[in-house]
Amino acid sequence: MKKSDETRRRLIESAGKGFRRAGFGGAGVDSIAKEAGVTSGAFYAHLGSKDGAFRAALLSGLQDVLDALPRFRQENGEDWPKAFAGYYLGAEHRNDPETGCAMAGLSPDVVRADADVQHEYAETMERIAAEIAKGLSDDLGQSEKLDRAWAFLATLIGGLTVARAAGSDAVAAQIAEASKSAALATLGVARA
Repeated sequence: MKKSDETRRRLIESAGKGFRRAGFGGAGVDSIAKEAGVTSGAFYAHLGSKDGAFRAALLSGLQDVLDALPRFRQENGEDWPKAFAGYYLGAEHRNDPETGCAMAGLSPDVVRADADVQHEYAETMERIAAEIAKGLSDDLGQSEKLDRAWAFLATLIGGLTVARAAGSDAVAAQIAEASKSAALATLGVARA
């Protein structure tokens, strides 16, 4: 990997952590650059602007989800939804928002982003829903698979967001378990 590619990778990783930790409004260019071990000038040379950094971090984080879904299916077979929901709502992921999923960590800022970012987000989320639908029963029609995939995603993302905000480990665990059950039910998968 070329040094400039490595610098860009570190900047995107740092931006992702910063935006997940503090939101778009709370993450600054200087702190993102410092965490990546580069100057603010290098930040602007690689990402162009704070908006550019957000876009790059968002798309990188959503690509991580797209890359993970086939692995969950391959490694867990028919039980992949349970494994994915268990990971997604599990304590380790729940307690690490800084490096956690972009769907939960960055979606609130997408609402306030420009139309181009919102469009790219929607397109990528459609690809994620389609990837989930690939792992559902062939007995279902494509439209039903996509509906269930969206419900699964929305339940997981919402459940993770509320569990993280709960402030109590016991309440967060209860929210996570209830959300996991509800998410799996949208796919017609029993919890046990």
